[in-house]
Amino acid sequence: MFSLARPHRHDLLIAVVGLLGGAVLSLLGLHMQNGRPLDAPWLALLPLAVMSGAELLRRSAPRTALGIGTLALAVDQFTPGNLATVLMFTDLMYAAVLYGTPAAARRIPVTTFLITVGVTIGFLAWFREPEALLIGIVTGLVSFGPALTGVSVRNHRDAAETARLRADQTALLAEMDRAQAVTAERARMARELHDIVANHLSAIAIHSTAALSIDDPATSRDALGVIRENSVDGLAEMRRLIGLLRTGAADPEPSSSPSLGSLDVLVEQHRTNAASSGLTCTLDDTRTDPGRLPAPVELAAYRIVQESLTNALKHAAPGPVTVRLGQTGEQLTAEVVSVFGARPGARAPGSGAGLTGMRERVALLGGEFEAGPVPAGDGAKIWRVRARLPLGEGSVKP
Repeated sequence: MFSLARPHRHDLLIAVVGLLGGAVLSLLGLHMQNGRPLDAPWLALLPLAVMSGAELLRRSAPRTALGIGTLALAVDQFTPGNLATVLMFTDLMYAAVLYGTPAAARRIPVTTFLITVGVTIGFLAWFREPEALLIGIVTGLVSFGPALTGVSVRNHRDAAETARLRADQTALLAEMDRAQAVTAERARMARELHDIVANHLSAIAIHSTAALSIDDPATSRDALGVIRENSVDGLAEMRRLIGLLRTGAADPEPSSSPSLGSLDVLVEQHRTNAASSGLTCTLDDTRTDPGRLPAPVELAAYRIVQESLTNALKHAAPGPVTVRLGQTGEQLTAEVVSVFGARPGARAPGSGAGLTGMRERVALLGGEFEAGPVPAGDGAKIWRVRARLPLGEGSVKP
């Protein structure tokens, strides 16, 4: 079933004002032309009423409204005429371009321009008087002028809509970037907190378990010493990280971050922590030029070694734990090797987050990471963690 859309309130207002205004002009006897075939003054109200009805469709059906208005204007030329009828027709021409289809918006200005030129030339050739140019000018003002105005307004409206969509897309992309940045920062904070907390708490857990299970004052005293040392160091690192978060440092890898220069201190600390478990930690640095490396690489290598030593403290069988550093060209290699197998005595539980964090650190630098048991001869196995980190510029992934 066919049904017309409800007229917009502005269209209804234009129709009512145009109809009442034209009626007032007719009552005052103000007409546009004389000597027409239908010269009764009231006949000019018929095209006026039709034109007012077409105004109700100017937004919902602009092409239909323009067709009806064109017929009403043609009929109006045979009556005394009404200025309101002509003015409402110009509004219908404007609305047909503004609210019509893109094809109509392109064709109507061209068509009205050709009509204006044709009318001007035709009447000039017919009357052969310069005053005939006025007919062409009036035709242009009634048809081509409103169409051109509609094109201008439509272009500005489309440009504003495009700018709004672009702004919405930019805001959406900014929100996505913000969410990704928050996620990446949370992952980085999680890695840092895990590496800081797991290292010291693992040593505390193992030595506290040993102190509780072995009724020996000397063992308990040594365990309490290790527990105190790890507690103090852990608190110091936690304060450092919390201080960086509070100050909102812009540098993603602050200068106070641990570096490979302090790796010997880390190995010595783990040597002390792991002595009661039968582990011996050693550092083998084969680099010919142990100079300062890019901060992200130094931090990643340090944290990988730290987490590997923590895992060895929790899971490795008694024996040597060797940390090896090597540099070949534009690549740094960090490797930690321990004995793979069951170990008696106290052990700390693990969640697997350490290996995940190490893989993430290496992936962010575009390096290679491997971890797992490998044969060591005589049927024995060792647990090896190896990370290869590129040193070239732009190695850090966004």
